[in-house]
Amino acid sequence: MTVLSGNIKKMSVDVNADNLAQYQLNVGDTAINMNDVIGKRISVNYQATINCVHCGRKTKKSFNQGYCYPCLTKLAQCDICIIKPEKCHYHQGTCREPSWGEANCLQSHFVYLSNTGNAKVGITRFVTDGVSSRWIDQGASQAIPILRVQNRLMSGLVEIALKAQIADKTNWRKMLQGEAEPIDLKALKDTLLKNAAPQLNELKNQFGIQSIADIESDIINIRYPVDVYPTKIKSINLDKELGFEGQLQGIKGQYLLLDQDRVINIRKYSGYHLDIDIQ
Repeated sequence: MTVLSGNIKKMSVDVNADNLAQYQLNVGDTAINMNDVIGKRISVNYQATINCVHCGRKTKKSFNQGYCYPCLTKLAQCDICIIKPEKCHYHQGTCREPSWGEANCLQSHFVYLSNTGNAKVGITRFVTDGVSSRWIDQGASQAIPILRVQNRLMSGLVEIALKAQIADKTNWRKMLQGEAEPIDLKALKDTLLKNAAPQLNELKNQFGIQSIADIESDIINIRYPVDVYPTKIKSINLDKELGFEGQLQGIKGQYLLLDQDRVINIRKYSGYHLDIDIQ
């Protein structure tokens, strides 16, 4: 039996040589390889304690998946433009933390298409060895970067131009109900960019020809460590249930899939202090 206790954060993700998603959960100062836990019984108890993932302050309520209210109101990474990048206001001189904005927002970003049960458009900062951790966090079975843009503001403006034709959100219930049917993302890319050409050209005229660059890339396929998918999803709410116990049957996105069709979004509980027993 392995017994761990501490504040958690969202699972760290990667892929192996076969593009199988790899998960690691940090509990306090200890890291657990969650792929190795699949098939085992786990027991989780919530100690009714939350600490901010940024400053460590004890907080009665978690905001933006792990932050206390003071950090929510002062950190650039908690500003509305992180959720809606088209609202980036660095150029107006009103960024909460200009140095953070320069390091994270005034860098090139990628616009991508993915398959999370349905096709969607999204943005990501990093594509490492062909794979973005954002795709794994969203449970994408396929993904392809289609454009490289000069900064986060531009990524949001391009996303707006494309999402008139395609969703920009993941249907998490559909994503968790099984393996998605393959989508020809290359053909979809061609259609979307053709239809959005007037809006994209207008952005290039406004921000410069090099502000948006087309990318030629192959479709990336990602697999997930799932033995059994749920049929009727029952979401676990730690704030109400204060814990759960059962067999871990798989992991997809940031969700643990348990027996009896139960699922829990680990990312939602970043900063929560949990006691975890693995048998």
